[in-house]
Amino acid sequence: MLKKLKRFNQKNTVFQIIVLGFLLIIITGALLLMLPISSVSHKSTSFSDALFTSVSATCVTGLIVRDTATYWSWFGQMIILILIQIGGMGVVTIAISIIRTSGKKIGLWQRSTMQESISAPQIGGIIRLTGFILKVSVIIELMGAILFMPVFCQDFEFLKGLWYSLFHSVSAFCNAGFDLMGIRSQFSSLCSYNENIYLNIIVMLLIIVGGIGFLTWHDIISHRYHIKYYSMQSKVILITSSILIIIPAIYFFFLEYSDLPTDNRIISSLFQSVTTRTAGFNTTDLAQMSESGNIIMIMLMLIGGSPGSTAGGMKTTTVAVLFFSAISVFSRKHDVQCFKRRLSEEAVKNAGAILFIYMALFITGSVIISRVENLPLMTCLFETSSAIGTAGLTLGITSTLSIISKIILMILMFLGRVGGLTLIYAALPSGEIQNSRLPLEKITVG
Repeated sequence: MLKKLKRFNQKNTVFQIIVLGFLLIIITGALLLMLPISSVSHKSTSFSDALFTSVSATCVTGLIVRDTATYWSWFGQMIILILIQIGGMGVVTIAISIIRTSGKKIGLWQRSTMQESISAPQIGGIIRLTGFILKVSVIIELMGAILFMPVFCQDFEFLKGLWYSLFHSVSAFCNAGFDLMGIRSQFSSLCSYNENIYLNIIVMLLIIVGGIGFLTWHDIISHRYHIKYYSMQSKVILITSSILIIIPAIYFFFLEYSDLPTDNRIISSLFQSVTTRTAGFNTTDLAQMSESGNIIMIMLMLIGGSPGSTAGGMKTTTVAVLFFSAISVFSRKHDVQCFKRRLSEEAVKNAGAILFIYMALFITGSVIISRVENLPLMTCLFETSSAIGTAGLTLGITSTLSIISKIILMILMFLGRVGGLTLIYAALPSGEIQNSRLPLEKITVG
């Protein structure tokens, strides 16, 4: 038995641990949410609703079938917040941190698992990076809560204002999109604060900070204004993220929010651009968006955040690699280049595989839901892109879906958080090392 374990491919078991870790947290969360103490009515919640909520929270998505503020009790909301925190920081990150705190030795196996979990480029210094992630997360979430307090403590009683400040700070930083504004209007998200520029800015900053990734922030803090010392990945993430915020915001400003006052128009456009890719909060009625606006939002939700962040989706780096690959083809260059560096063939192949996986799952899921629920395909495309991109935005159909459609959304949310390639590597046996290559034969494409 020991010999078999030694021969078992270590890389595959790392992916399996990541997947099983998320599944364990999801099941535990669902069982806790089923308890009578978790609901305001003190009645047991159905397993399907509890599981959907647990998947959405752990996968930091924000799609809900029960309004968070009015259905769940304080205990239930606390469970949801813990699931968001674990899902945002990563199951493995939390586990390694607990092992480290207990004083136990962290071996190479645990370090390798941690490396895969946060998409770190190398295993060296991974424990220090874990400590950095914990410190940054706690500091930013506390700062966010303090900045929210003037708004929520004024609008609600002091203790409730404190809870609301902490809840929304963690939810925004972890790009989860869960909110407690249902006490004003169920499933309304932050629409009641549409004209509050201060709160909108704080939420956007938390989303951006959480979405660009801990590795990028490590670069920023280490090198500050000396951008030339940043890693190529950090440069790509910062530039791609900026483009994906500015260009959609311009579109929303001129073509979607033209009837709003100028100040509100600017903040709504920026907020919609920032939240669509990762977070799932909304300050305007998404049902009023045009079909072209829905397409823009679908594309942004599929892209998602950056590697090693609290966000899901295909990731900004995937889109950037595909873009640079296209440029190399157009310019007839042999290598894919970026910032005077050559990208590996593995990165290009992985980017293509990730795009294929996401598009296949996103379209297949939407077609099935459209047929099962007899809903417009565009509405279903929006819902499935939100699920697999872990964005959490919806056109209002989530709570009305049948169990089949909810299962599809749960699968998409899970895949969007752990990553399609991670699940495939965990499920399939590793490929054998090839010492020879098959004969080459050309095929015409395009």
